[in-house]
Amino acid sequence: MSFVEKYLGDKKTEVVLFSSTAIALYGYDQGMMSLINTNYDYLDTMGIAEEDPLVGVIVSVYYLGCAVGAILASYLADAKGRKPSIFVCLAVTALGNLLMFIAGLRFRQGALALMFVGRIVMGLGVGGIDAVIPVYSSELNEEGGRGKALAQEFQANIFGLNMAFAINLAVTHSLGKTNQWAWRIPIIAMQIYPVLLISFIYRLPESPRWWIFHNREDDARVSLVEIYGEDDASAKLDELKDAAKEESAHSIGYSDMIFPGGQQFHETMVTVMGQVNQALTGYGAVSVYGAQIFELLGFDVSTAEYLTQGNFISYFLLMTFAWLLIDRVGRRFLMVTGAFGIAVCFAILTVLGGLAMNSKQLGIPNMAVSVPGSIALFVATGLFGIGWLAQVWLIPTEIYPSTSRAQGSAISVIIWGLANFAVTLLTPIGFNNLNYWLFLIFTVTNLFAGWWTWAYSPETGGRSFEENQQFFTDSKEHNTWLVTRVKEGEYRHLPRGKERDGVEGERQPLLAVDGA
Repeated sequence: MSFVEKYLGDKKTEVVLFSSTAIALYGYDQGMMSLINTNYDYLDTMGIAEEDPLVGVIVSVYYLGCAVGAILASYLADAKGRKPSIFVCLAVTALGNLLMFIAGLRFRQGALALMFVGRIVMGLGVGGIDAVIPVYSSELNEEGGRGKALAQEFQANIFGLNMAFAINLAVTHSLGKTNQWAWRIPIIAMQIYPVLLISFIYRLPESPRWWIFHNREDDARVSLVEIYGEDDASAKLDELKDAAKEESAHSIGYSDMIFPGGQQFHETMVTVMGQVNQALTGYGAVSVYGAQIFELLGFDVSTAEYLTQGNFISYFLLMTFAWLLIDRVGRRFLMVTGAFGIAVCFAILTVLGGLAMNSKQLGIPNMAVSVPGSIALFVATGLFGIGWLAQVWLIPTEIYPSTSRAQGSAISVIIWGLANFAVTLLTPIGFNNLNYWLFLIFTVTNLFAGWWTWAYSPETGGRSFEENQQFFTDSKEHNTWLVTRVKEGEYRHLPRGKERDGVEGERQPLLAVDGA
């Protein structure tokens, strides 16, 4: 039996591959824009200078598109199905990418406007994908612990980032920074992802859970037979019908989630602050403006670009520790220690950045500050990947009940988009005006992120979905959001002396990958 026959015929594996590739899509954009921003032909075509704030605006409007796309896609996913919503989002992503590619291709007049439109349209598609894919995946897939599965998928995100930067680096050094194809090729190469996913989506089943919630029992049975086979489909169908009856009596709307006093406002604030704090770690600056950071440390342009690629490769490899540790030591521990560790790295970068910029006056060799500065940046990037990349996307899927999980995922993407819009917009302005003092700002924001997580974010690993929801009930009874004061700090850490697998309730998703 060939590899294709053995694995691509397995719907569980196909869902994993599809979800991972979809998540890699938005990682590609981060790596794609990092060197495009410094391409002289790109800047000339757009009619802007390298230090013009519009450089950051072009990057950041994408995240506004993501925020709007998450709302539209979540409604579409609930009304028409997960697969149709994903298909539309992929098509919109492809359209936005194409508009970016043709901006200024024949006529430079209107190039900037078309690039803005392309970035926003592509953001609509990618934001929708980021909102719907976690919900679709959670309804159809499990691979070991919940954290391990999502961390592995987000390692694919870093693969996309590496792929984009590698293509960027190759064409930039082959064609030069004055050649238009050095920035157009990395853009159009992104079409690989939506085209591949669109051509593959027909093989995947619609969520049986969605069919049941829309009173389409026969269609749900077809999906279950496709997933489980004829023998187990009937039993699974009965389970989903029972779950639908119970959950339909507890409908939750956005007003219950986003307004103080709402039934799930506390859960929403944990979700919102997770995404805000992730943005405050400064990872967006490192991902999009990595080469400029290495230049600030004293490296020449070419060396800075190769070091950025090396940093991304290290990032990808270190993500392995994320899925090895996330279900063993917990989400909260990795986030808190990661934030404080990143704060230390940025404090070191503040000192070394200052020395690098004044090395001639102080008589300090460039390598004496640029090498340890690079090490600090590598470590900070790795700590972010291990401690923060996957966790803020995972926690919302663990604290909301099924009736509001899709809305919770959409809120998470919306805040992610708005927070990263602000960070990517302000970062180039910070570089141009604050230089190395920008690192000190990230030091302070990381300290805040670590403190807030320690104080208010419960440990959601090793517990069933129902147990995690109990934290919010307990916090109301104790009249506090402080984790240390709810049930004597029980939710500060993974449950001790307790079996973590096989717990009844929603801990076990619809599918279980063989051998997990």
